[in-house]
Amino acid sequence: MASARRHRLPDPDAQARGRPSVRAWRATAPLVVDAGSWCVGLATAVAARFEFDTLTLPYRGLAVVALFAVLLHGVIGHAQFLYRGRYTFGSFHEVRAVSATVALTVGTLVLIDLVLPHQPVPVSAPVVGGAFALVLLLGVRYLRRLHRERTLRPDVSTAAPVLLFGAGAAAEQLLASMLRDPQSHYLPVGLLDDDPELSHLRINGVSVLGGRDDIAATLERTGARTVIFAVANADVETVREIRRITLAAGAAFKLVPSVGELLDGPVSVRDVRDVRVTDLLGRHQIETDLDAIAGYLKGKRVLVTGAGGSIGSELCRQIDRFEPEELMMLDRDESALHAVQLSLRGRALLDHDEIILADLRDTETIRGIFVARRPQVVFHAAALKHLPLLERFPGEALRGNVWGTLAVLDAAQSVERFVNISTDKAANPTSVLGYSKRITERLTSHAAGQYPGTFLNVRFGNVLGSRGSVLTAFAAQVAAGGPITVTDPSVTRYFMTVQEAVQLVIQAAAIGRDGEALVLEMGDPVRIDEVARQLAEQADKPVDIVYTGLRPGEKLHEELFGDDECDVRPLHPLISHVAVPPLDPAYVRFLDARLEHEKLIGQLARLCDHHGTVPIAKRRRASLVSG
Repeated sequence: MASARRHRLPDPDAQARGRPSVRAWRATAPLVVDAGSWCVGLATAVAARFEFDTLTLPYRGLAVVALFAVLLHGVIGHAQFLYRGRYTFGSFHEVRAVSATVALTVGTLVLIDLVLPHQPVPVSAPVVGGAFALVLLLGVRYLRRLHRERTLRPDVSTAAPVLLFGAGAAAEQLLASMLRDPQSHYLPVGLLDDDPELSHLRINGVSVLGGRDDIAATLERTGARTVIFAVANADVETVREIRRITLAAGAAFKLVPSVGELLDGPVSVRDVRDVRVTDLLGRHQIETDLDAIAGYLKGKRVLVTGAGGSIGSELCRQIDRFEPEELMMLDRDESALHAVQLSLRGRALLDHDEIILADLRDTETIRGIFVARRPQVVFHAAALKHLPLLERFPGEALRGNVWGTLAVLDAAQSVERFVNISTDKAANPTSVLGYSKRITERLTSHAAGQYPGTFLNVRFGNVLGSRGSVLTAFAAQVAAGGPITVTDPSVTRYFMTVQEAVQLVIQAAAIGRDGEALVLEMGDPVRIDEVARQLAEQADKPVDIVYTGLRPGEKLHEELFGDDECDVRPLHPLISHVAVPPLDPAYVRFLDARLEHEKLIGQLARLCDHHGTVPIAKRRRASLVSG
């Protein structure tokens, strides 16, 4: 038996259960404190009424009223769960309950005092005594709460002093998290904010000590060696500037994620992290109409193709917040499906119906999935996306991007909403990737005119940090010791974080109209050379940058709009609506993916020009009329 014994850590709750006297004292202590406060309050009020003349004080009446007040307060407080563990000690909810209990007790005492033929104490005594008692009741609770908060503060001997830049909601949440975590590695010693109206503000006892111009001086005065940027949705210029000033002052720079990354969750000390290149290249203020989004997602059966990719997986994570009846995640990559289910559910047994392993090139299988699962909303994010590779294998672009999309469109005839994820390379396309994605836009527009649901496209540029993106490639080159390869020092691209892009995709789907392409606001284009230099600056050792020249199909500067498209934003300031000419699927069904590369690329390019492709059905009607 002795060998079977195991060492266990002490259980405080078990210890409390083993000591009834301790447990009983914890339960009755608040009531004892409240009873004492009433006795002191009433005694003070009566003594003041009799000018503290001890010979004339109505001791017997005072004792009766005090006893009755204690009993009455206890009964009313018990009815309000004041002594039954409902409220956190010292919280605002408890303050409200205490105030209500005192008010009811005072009112009852006054009524009784007025009804009795012989008043045991003056009528004013319960009112004044109740006010004194309330001050004592709340004062004791405040001191107790203050003591508890001080015991929860980080240990000054182990926690590093830090400054927080920002005094808004994110900073307030972060401060509360830091000051209530004894194991926190950070001890906030000051706040910084550029708003002059906040110059004397104190949040949880931490003062605003200046703005960005005071960073260096405040670091020296407080002894802090780290500045945490605590503005959850700041513009990129502000992030860069505060980082530059901080590093110049010899301190470390950290930040909290954007609201998009947090998915509207509260900011905590666990969210503090080192700066990433994504933070220095683009943060966008995203405003979404949650009611409109929930209106078409909540309680619906939603299918995401390419669910294991960067865009698809983030779509799944954000869609899941809106409580769809069923979220179906389709991909042909089993490892990617495993990863997205793990990120969503915290476990990935791959045995749930929400996971669908299928290839879009298998038309019959895709049609069978739609018949069996009956999705109502479809986000089509599956695509081949590597431009140089598709230049070498245009037949794969036709099979995967064009025919794959056509297979999904044919199967989706009865859905309520279909969203095709496109790319800025579809605007004035010059590459196989651009041609294939422009064709899918036109095919989606054709479906919009044939089927009852809403079929639309969403077009945006490069996603920072996505799998296979330029940022990922650069990071791998830095990790390998360099060099970083850049095609041209002048090349620019549009960038957005995956969280921000998906937020706008979901919003665009809520407001998009049949056959449109909705173009997301990507901010100003960023020089790829600047991205490379930002990464090189953060490397542990010097990294060279080598220029290799533009590759076939690549543009020096990407475009979001074609030559015949206008930037019109009727419904959302960050979403443009452009018309997309339809393309009859008959033009692509019988293309030969095994054609010589140049011929196939030429055919794909011609299908992007709507002036050269009149829908076959319309041509047939015209020929019948002329005949």
